[in-house]
Amino acid sequence: MPTAILTGQPVPGSSIESELRSLGFDVHLASGAADTETLLARVPGEHRVAVVDARFVGHPHALRLGLTDPRFPLAAIPGAVTAQPAARQALTRAMARENSAGGGTVLAVDSLADRITAALDADGADVHRPELGSLVAAVPADPQARNEARQAVAAVDDEAVRLKSAVKARDGFVTTFFISPYSRYIARWCARRGLTPNQVTTASLITALIAAGCAATGTRGGFVAAGVLLIASFVLDCTDGQLARYSLQYSTLGAWLDATFDRAKEYAYYAGLALGAARGGDEVWALALGAMILQTCRHVVDFSFNEANHDATANTSPTAALSDKLDSVGWTVWVRRMIVLPIGERWAMIAVLTALTTPRITFYALLIGCAFSATYTTAGRVLRSLTRRATRTDRAAKALADLADSGPLAEAAARGLRGTARRLPAITAPAVALLGGAAVVATAALTDFGGPWPLVAAIVYLLTSALAVARPLKGALDWLVPPFFRAAEYLTVLFLAAKADVNGALPAAFGLVAAVAYHHYDTVYRIRGDAGAPPQWLVRTIGGHEGRTLVICVLAALLTAPQFKLALTVLAVAVALVVLVESIRFWVAAHKVGAPAVHDEGEPA
Repeated sequence: MPTAILTGQPVPGSSIESELRSLGFDVHLASGAADTETLLARVPGEHRVAVVDARFVGHPHALRLGLTDPRFPLAAIPGAVTAQPAARQALTRAMARENSAGGGTVLAVDSLADRITAALDADGADVHRPELGSLVAAVPADPQARNEARQAVAAVDDEAVRLKSAVKARDGFVTTFFISPYSRYIARWCARRGLTPNQVTTASLITALIAAGCAATGTRGGFVAAGVLLIASFVLDCTDGQLARYSLQYSTLGAWLDATFDRAKEYAYYAGLALGAARGGDEVWALALGAMILQTCRHVVDFSFNEANHDATANTSPTAALSDKLDSVGWTVWVRRMIVLPIGERWAMIAVLTALTTPRITFYALLIGCAFSATYTTAGRVLRSLTRRATRTDRAAKALADLADSGPLAEAAARGLRGTARRLPAITAPAVALLGGAAVVATAALTDFGGPWPLVAAIVYLLTSALAVARPLKGALDWLVPPFFRAAEYLTVLFLAAKADVNGALPAAFGLVAAVAYHHYDTVYRIRGDAGAPPQWLVRTIGGHEGRTLVICVLAALLTAPQFKLALTVLAVAVALVVLVESIRFWVAAHKVGAPAVHDEGEPA
């Protein structure tokens, strides 16, 4: 149980003790610095501890933001400071130094909690200070100041601020104007009934899977129900994040579930639409797989660009400057947010078209919309990269290498090509990744099934992939390497399955790409959570992108079309089992051992 130590002389009529208890703290009273240090030493090391000035006046939500957010080891607001177990030693050292100094580390500061915070700052500790906005958090020095602070508290609606802060500051048009105005109240309803964000996330997944099942019926009533349920699933998808922000229930496991289930819901719905179309005699599995590939590659572009520029310095891009200027013109912000077709706009379009048209029309619209938004965002990022002068770090290069997902074959070949790679121009990595990928995709698409040319191209692709990663990915456009690899592998599977022209080949290819895409998304979420990439044994076991591409081309060259379909199915099941078991094991273990809580805002909802 978290412990709060109230320091200083209690103030008659103060509600601070009851407010701390309402936030789940066990409250102890301390008369001064020495007593505070003694009580601090008695608190078990595995518990959160807070030091709060007894004179504190402020909103309960200000205390909640300052003292209960699980994402930050150290946090402070005026009159209060808290530490989780990971930062306990830093707090103890600061408290000991403050006590030994006789309460005078910072003479101008009267509050012990604030002096401890100042000591933490002097030690170089990373103390999080939440943005309080209109919320009050103060330590009045006299009765008049206390009265003024209380009046300021009464003038601001704490609950209204809490509801407003539950909504993302930056979100899509559909979510901002059609979902969040009421989903925030659903989040509050859930919080008051003790529901957790993970439970709401699971409800959203179940609702989306039911929607996919309705779409799979192939009837007009099923399509209408599917559209309605998909919107309901999205409302719950918004609610889980708002509930996390409303009640500060962030967790490692929750962030992973939220991000993973978003992809599972959308791609399962694509499969449901394809099954429904097949019941009506229309074969759209190629379109469904194409939509999944395009959407996944869009996300990889986002991830790679962000990781490449995570800690880059000297951002002098005029393109970025133009974007900043456009942000000052209100309507352009909404237009540009809608152009990128975020999940709210995308799911609304899919739901409406499912209910009113056919799966084929739905997929055509989805492919056109996503292709346009992908072109827009990628072109802008290429311009930013070419017009900025920045030094990219070893961390960024490592993240891009992990996102590349190179297997043992590419790694072995890369070691022999390092000397050659160092002598080539900076554009080499993305250029050879693009050319090698284009070669294997083109031969898969343009030659007959069973021919040798895709296999020859896959060998070329292996060598170009190795050359692309033979030196650190620190070039201006090296962030394009992972998206090129994703597109090459996925599209090769798509075209070979289509060329097989046997019933069931494309659904099997859909399953294989979905399993591999899950692995690639899992890699992203681990990197974002500062957990590193998946273990090398996992990457080697499933072959890396170049190994899987080579195996698929070998199978297409040696097997008949029905045998190839069976091989795709077996590969899909095998890859899915390996990556899912390892992923679930990792995230559950990370949650149990108390890994730092995160809340990945991810794609605009």
